[in-house]
Amino acid sequence: MARLNRERGTQESVASSDEQQTDESETETCPECNSERLVTSGDGDELVCDDCGLVLEEDMIDRGPEWRAFNHGERESKSRVGAPTTQTMHDKGLTTQIDWKDKDAYGRSISSEKRSQMQRLRKWQERIRTKDAGERNLQFALSEVDRMASALGVPRSVREVASVIYRRALSEDLIRGRSIEGVATACLYAACRQEGIPRSLEEVAEVSRVEQKEIGRTYRYVSKELGLKMEPVDPKEYVPRFCSELEVSEEVKMKANEIIDVTTEKGLLSGKSPTGFAAAAIYAASLLCNEKKTQREVADVAQVTEVTIRNRYQEQIEAMGIH
Repeated sequence: MARLNRERGTQESVASSDEQQTDESETETCPECNSERLVTSGDGDELVCDDCGLVLEEDMIDRGPEWRAFNHGERESKSRVGAPTTQTMHDKGLTTQIDWKDKDAYGRSISSEKRSQMQRLRKWQERIRTKDAGERNLQFALSEVDRMASALGVPRSVREVASVIYRRALSEDLIRGRSIEGVATACLYAACRQEGIPRSLEEVAEVSRVEQKEIGRTYRYVSKELGLKMEPVDPKEYVPRFCSELEVSEEVKMKANEIIDVTTEKGLLSGKSPTGFAAAAIYAASLLCNEKKTQREVADVAQVTEVTIRNRYQEQIEAMGIH
């Protein structure tokens, strides 16, 4: 019983000391102005009084390199790190490569025997980069994504997102029974939708080696199986690019956005193609601003038919009350 009381007393004393330490740390004040408004710097290296600026604690750690560089050339020559990891390469950019220059560390040419040996090493280096069929699949698909993204002129973030989506599709065995190019193109289109980059299915199909119907079917399947949340495409996202290619004024662009806003509120966009809707709004705006563009010119830029522009145009001017 006495032992139990001693243990209980020890625990209570430890708890009271912990509470006392906590209270002391919470009520820590500035010795200069007695202020309790103490803040930590953004990098977490200093504890500073917010009122008088006194540095109470300082723990500066230089996390930079031990060398100094005064220009870009010195910085590149002294740097000992490689490129950052990226999802756009099948090995995330971690695989080493053997240089194709047949020279040694001093810049001198190597012998013919060494050259043949280095040639064999390079060949095997390329072979072992993809150790199984899954990596070969990923290597080919990501190269296709990179090629199509370059042709579409989309930012690097879209390529990263498309690579992540394709990796998920490959890990969940969604590629089986479908072409690699089709799934890669569908992933790129899904990435454009997620990142808010206005690229239509027709534009993506133009740079792909797969038919548009297969891309649309694969896109719907992948987005459903992976649970990708896709917001409806806003037609106004296409207006700046289409207006730039048509070389119309800022007034036409603003009028087209106004037409899209008014007609969308009246429910005309439901079930309509956003590219055709935007093209018809630009065509109507060009007429209203006396900068007439033909239906053929607008259709060629938006990659829709003239019939689509005429139909959407008639619906929009009726909804706007313009005759």
